[in-house]
Amino acid sequence: MGNRKRRVRGVAARAGGWSARHRWAAVGIWVLFVVLAMGLGSAAGTVEVKDSEQLKGETQTAARIIEDAGIEEPAGESVLIQSRDGSLKATDGAFRAAVDAVGEAVGKTGEVTGITDPYATGTVSEDGRSVLVQFDMRGDSDTAGERVQPVLDAVAEVQSAHESLRIEEIGGASMNKTFDDAFGDDFKQAEYSAVPVALGILLIAFGALVAALVPVLLAITAIIATMGLMGLVSHLMPMSDTANSVMLLVGLAVGVDYCLFYLRREREERQAGRDPRRALEIAAATSGRAIVVSGVTVCVAMAGMLFTGIAEFEAMGLASLIVVAVAMVGSVTVLPAVLSLLGERVEKGRVPFLRRRSTAGNSGSRFWSAVLKGVLARPVVSVVVAVGALLAIAAPAVGMKTQELTLDQEFGDSLPIVQTYNRVNEAFPGGSEPAEVVVKAQDINAPEVRAALAEFRERAVSSGASRGPVEIKVHDEDNLAFVYVPLVGGSDLDEAGASLDILRDEVRPATLGEVDGVEAPITGQVAGSKDFSDQLLGSVVPVFVFVIVFAFVLMLLSFRSLTVALTSIVLNLLSVGAAYGILVAVFQHGWGASLVGAEGVGAIVAWLPLFLFVILFGLSMDYHVFVVSRIREARLRGRTTKDAITHGVVTTAGVVTSAAVIMVAVFAIFGTLSMQSMKQMGVGLAAAVLIDATVIRGVLLPAVMALLGERNWYFPKWLRGLPDLTHDELPEEPGGERPARDEARTVTV
Repeated sequence: MGNRKRRVRGVAARAGGWSARHRWAAVGIWVLFVVLAMGLGSAAGTVEVKDSEQLKGETQTAARIIEDAGIEEPAGESVLIQSRDGSLKATDGAFRAAVDAVGEAVGKTGEVTGITDPYATGTVSEDGRSVLVQFDMRGDSDTAGERVQPVLDAVAEVQSAHESLRIEEIGGASMNKTFDDAFGDDFKQAEYSAVPVALGILLIAFGALVAALVPVLLAITAIIATMGLMGLVSHLMPMSDTANSVMLLVGLAVGVDYCLFYLRREREERQAGRDPRRALEIAAATSGRAIVVSGVTVCVAMAGMLFTGIAEFEAMGLASLIVVAVAMVGSVTVLPAVLSLLGERVEKGRVPFLRRRSTAGNSGSRFWSAVLKGVLARPVVSVVVAVGALLAIAAPAVGMKTQELTLDQEFGDSLPIVQTYNRVNEAFPGGSEPAEVVVKAQDINAPEVRAALAEFRERAVSSGASRGPVEIKVHDEDNLAFVYVPLVGGSDLDEAGASLDILRDEVRPATLGEVDGVEAPITGQVAGSKDFSDQLLGSVVPVFVFVIVFAFVLMLLSFRSLTVALTSIVLNLLSVGAAYGILVAVFQHGWGASLVGAEGVGAIVAWLPLFLFVILFGLSMDYHVFVVSRIREARLRGRTTKDAITHGVVTTAGVVTSAAVIMVAVFAIFGTLSMQSMKQMGVGLAAAVLIDATVIRGVLLPAVMALLGERNWYFPKWLRGLPDLTHDELPEEPGGERPARDEARTVTV
């Protein structure tokens, strides 16, 4: 019986078998794929997301009008000149001398144009103790930050000659330079440090250098191939730097996890006495299948971001989907070939004091064995306590406040330019981030258009939306006009948003809206934030429904159990809810915020909740599919449901713990960054994965399955016509005999 020919079912099992038999061909095909993908992607180049593609609504309309006209808006800069002690006024001779000195100094650099006279333009504060000297940087606004240093030096020289005044520069170019200098290297270092951290954890988990290197190398090659594919795909759907960073995070996490699942099972089977070839076959049929189910589920979850209609999200979703698919394919094709080639050499590079850990075999985890014993003895108490704890952790999420973070929220007061930003907003509410009205007409100089522009400027102030000054720049040759309106509310986005609504709903219809053929979309920082939030809110329900429904269907088809599919969705939602609660508690309410350097943020960055839902729902399936697959396998071997739960959870505890530690460590690196948006992402992901791998998979899942008993395998008769994706391939016992199937493995009605 042990020698009879087995009919191998399932894509993963067949792929693993072919790979093991054609080792060099499999490795060669993978290397060729990676090289070709990277080469073709580099040759094609990457198309970046344009401003006009970022959002729908007025923000997109304004960007499209500007792009169609071929106008490159320069990077605007402002110099705040302010009396330090309030003794000097803008009309005093010393103050005027400083204003003239600033204009002369920045003009001599040759890097600026359009220097304004604040006394002529009216950029003098209401108290008469602050003025703004405004100008534009020459050349491309995208590279202005690289050329602004001489201007900053010129302003600093004027400051040193006028100590009684505060003279500070702020603007798009100076802020970009400051942030790149302060955080650019920090962010890159976080990405680079993720690989050695993962390698270190794998070294501890396996106790051998070669075994630890295999998952890291496969993950890296998957990331390299994805980078090339992203370049090719970007010609159909533009990509972004953010999408690249998210792809690196997700690619490293799932790439290492998938290899970890596969390699640990192969080692376990060899330690159980099976020959290397059979050990690989079993790993392919079991862990390989779990990887495919998990990978497809993660891809479906990532595809949910394509429904947002937001270019940045669509790029992140597609990039993540590609890297998960590549890592999944690599894990079930080239990995068996690599393991077959290495054989016993996978144990090379032993770390002496970790020898005992690496040979633990099937003994499982003593800690989790003890936990599971208590959980299965009192499943009702375990469910009540675990669910109660998770709901308590999730409770703060009910009052979640989301918004685009302002400069001081994003970076705190750690940088001088943030303090300058606050001082400008205090003296000139909304002056640092004015609303921008892009006016397009058939003839921008027509009398009725000119009259409407003048009336708009007047009503913008009289309506209370702005305190002025409202600046108008006309581009005669393009029949365009740009109207810059400082919004009352300044950095308070709620108040500034109300001022924006007045402009859009009251002022514009009564002025520019009365002229036929005139388009006047209102854009700017506040408008972009509002449009983004509105669009994001509108996409929440479709994305949630898509991800949940498709994940449910995939689990239903893969496990042929209505109960398993339902419990997987509920448990994942509990995990996501707990992550939301932690985010709100720390970053909005400030509970323990000092521990992660998040004091005074007071809000969750607008894009994070939806992003976390999609990412976490996908990643949580890794552990769920892996654990439940092992439980189901034990059940099919004839064990009782309770014994199968014990076997499945204990034997997977080590690999799930190792995988979770890697994910938590990688995500936690991003939680150390100074940018609050990245910190929130890192903390949210790390907390959710930690909760998922411990409370959910170690306590709640086995307790719920123990309570359900045979109902875990409930599958209604009316669903039995659905495709069967179980593809069970049971390993024979070490003596060569294959276990008998439990034909009553499903409860049908």
